[in-house]
Amino acid sequence: MADERERPAPLVRPPELRVEGERSASRLELFFDLAYLLVVAELATALAEDLTWPGAAAFAGLFTVTWWSWVTTTLYANRFDTNDVVYRLAKLGTAAAVVGMAASARDAVGGKAVTFALCYLGTRVLLLALYARAYRHVRDARATIRIYLAGVAAGAVLWAASVAVDGPARYALWAAGILAEAAAPLVATRFGGGVPLHVEHLPERFGLFVMLVLGESIMSIASGVHETDWRADAVAPAAIAFLAVAAAWWNYFDLGGAAGKRRLETDGDDQESWVPDAYIYGHLPLTLGLAVFAVGVEEYIVHPGDGAPWALHGGVGLFLAGTAAVVAGTAGTLRAAWPWPAAALPVVAAIGIVDGTTDALPAPAAIGLTGAVVVATVLAGIHRQRRGRLRTAET
Repeated sequence: MADERERPAPLVRPPELRVEGERSASRLELFFDLAYLLVVAELATALAEDLTWPGAAAFAGLFTVTWWSWVTTTLYANRFDTNDVVYRLAKLGTAAAVVGMAASARDAVGGKAVTFALCYLGTRVLLLALYARAYRHVRDARATIRIYLAGVAAGAVLWAASVAVDGPARYALWAAGILAEAAAPLVATRFGGGVPLHVEHLPERFGLFVMLVLGESIMSIASGVHETDWRADAVAPAAIAFLAVAAAWWNYFDLGGAAGKRRLETDGDDQESWVPDAYIYGHLPLTLGLAVFAVGVEEYIVHPGDGAPWALHGGVGLFLAGTAAVVAGTAGTLRAAWPWPAAALPVVAAIGIVDGTTDALPAPAAIGLTGAVVVATVLAGIHRQRRGRLRTAET
């Protein structure tokens, strides 16, 4: 029997719940993610050009907006993806709006703020249309859909209102809009009528977004080496940075993310369980940290004597904090993240303080020490993982 993904897309297929059976990321979802790669790359470029605290705040805020746009469309697809022409056109329209966000991202808190807001608003309008369609056809999920409709609609109204104002009021409306939307999954967990997520499809999608952000780190290393014309004092920190990125990949896909995935597959099919929420929201600091780390790495490679310690070390710290949030949140106890990986956080903070206050660490040492912490975290995680398997075998 031919794979369903190989068949021509039907013109119209009414939405239905798709929370059972085997599923993997579709080709459309992979294409869709490329638009978000553009936004992350543009935001990273803007941060590299403005390594101040206001620049960092703008980067964190705009990254959160971008990440949340991806999350909301992913949550819809997780339950109601139909792969018909109507859905494909809505998804491609959303991707086009995200490309617009990318094109305006560098000046999204300046002259292109209205353009950025209108592009984001376009993604909300299309998502509202999809949820309205699902509400009409999927009666058993109407309680959940109603909550998402209310959240997305409230966010859309606030973003639309932001177009008419300027200055801090505009960004306050953006933040309020994101908060209104972000509350919807939490409310749905409590009052959504027991509609689960597809616990096999969800971690694959989040893993692909993590891979997308890790790609930004690899791109930063290559760009840094190219920009310095393979200078000896750039190649050494670049090589060490690659090892750190590889360790971050290992830490997520074999350890932290894998632990969250196991919990999700065990307990996540219960809509009233908070495991999916912990898994989803824990990925914000995790991916934000990786994106900031990518900028810090390139700065240390290109400007070995004048890097950005807060970006390099703070990025790794955020990544590890996000990993701890995923592990502890999905397990339902803080003890699940102690000592691994939470014990690494004060060590990274100490390295960052020394590097930031004394400027005594050369680029290879600064990257090497922080990278060594990530490698040590991987080794500790492997040890803990094997001990856990041994105990399971003994019982």
